Amino acid sequence: MSGKSGTSGTSASVPRAPRALASLRERLRDTFWCAPAAGLVGAFALWLVLSELDTRIVAHLKEEGAYQELGDLLTFAGDARTIVTTVSAAMMTFIGVVFSISLVAVQMASGQLTPRVVRIFVRSRISKLTLAVFLATFAFSLLVLTSYEGGAEPDPHRVTSAPLLQSLLTLGLVGLSLLLFVAYVSSTLRLMQVGPVLDHIAGESLRALVRQPEGTVDELSLGPVTAHVAHRDRAGVLRGVAVPRLVRAARRHGVVLRLVPRTGDFLVPGTPVLAVHGGAAPSRRALRYTVSVGVERTLFQDPAFGLRQLSDIALRALSSSMNDPTTAVQCLDRIVQYLAVAVRLPLTPLHHRDRRGYVRLVQQVPGWTDLVDLAFEEIRWCAAASPQVTRRLLAGLDDLLLLASEERKEPLLRHRVLLVEAVERTVPEAAGRAFALRPDRQGIG
Repeated sequence: MSGKSGTSGTSASVPRAPRALASLRERLRDTFWCAPAAGLVGAFALWLVLSELDTRIVAHLKEEGAYQELGDLLTFAGDARTIVTTVSAAMMTFIGVVFSISLVAVQMASGQLTPRVVRIFVRSRISKLTLAVFLATFAFSLLVLTSYEGGAEPDPHRVTSAPLLQSLLTLGLVGLSLLLFVAYVSSTLRLMQVGPVLDHIAGESLRALVRQPEGTVDELSLGPVTAHVAHRDRAGVLRGVAVPRLVRAARRHGVVLRLVPRTGDFLVPGTPVLAVHGGAAPSRRALRYTVSVGVERTLFQDPAFGLRQLSDIALRALSSSMNDPTTAVQCLDRIVQYLAVAVRLPLTPLHHRDRRGYVRLVQQVPGWTDLVDLAFEEIRWCAAASPQVTRRLLAGLDDLLLLASEERKEPLLRHRVLLVEAVERTVPEAAGRAFALRPDRQGIG
């Protein structure tokens, strides 16, 4: 069958298979409710455990006749009751104020940079952990109040339980909440700064770029298309595919599957998603939960999405309403950083294999020319009147030309020529043109 990638003429290393739970992990990271819900469940579970331990401590002290020590513990629990009551009354108000301010900060950042910056806030671990601990502290303090018995000074001889460990844990949660509040404010302030946001996007993009498996060197002959599998779910953006499931389905049916759209394409019902080579299409049940479609792109299997975000921020900075060429230069710094890594990668179609080495799934990825066009085309159209940006763009293209192999220099040279022509059309003075076309890594240093 043509699905067997030739063992001769291929790269010796077998690409690392994607982890089976990677898609689930990405889905959880894109949701904001999971961590707070886990915090509430954890608070209830801790309360049940500590309530039982507190009951056993009181019973043990009464069996030993240590009523003096029990009285001291009850006094401590009574003093802690004031703190627990204050925490339970103020915590929810505190949560509302903190996250209201945070949402305003996120809205400002999305207006200045790009609406996609909200994704950083939603996926932020410190944001989810802070909200989870805040809600857990609030819920736990309410549960602790139900554990108190009697009045302000309960009788040690009659009490059956006292929230000793519960009170200590409440104080610990309050301290942890204060520490997380400081870390959360620091993280939110960084979200309003251009540099940290661009650095975060570039870092995520580079990780998504380098973790994708490499394609084989040889040209794989798939043979004619024998069937198509259409998209039957709701319309949306192709966020990724469950590679292990598709490989297993193709192996069981003895076929090769080829993903027709690229990750990031918008799908409507009826759009062909998979082309089948070498036999009949797998059943609908076998392909269940193999294609992830959502309302927004993600970097999970779409490393080009990072370039899209950097380009959007640069375009907004170059617009007449913003007029912020320095931000555009910072975006170009990260774009050049990204392409300097991509220029060394094969960027060939991904060939996912089964355990026997047979290719079972072929997945298209953006090529080198696609990435270069995405990075520079729109910025070049808007940058001709900004010498700071044209100088940085020329310096970036020159740096990439030094790194690129001969077969990858053509798109870089094309963009350089088009940029020079755009500047010559836009700037009438010869001295101005010469200044705008002088490469400078700082734009105008």
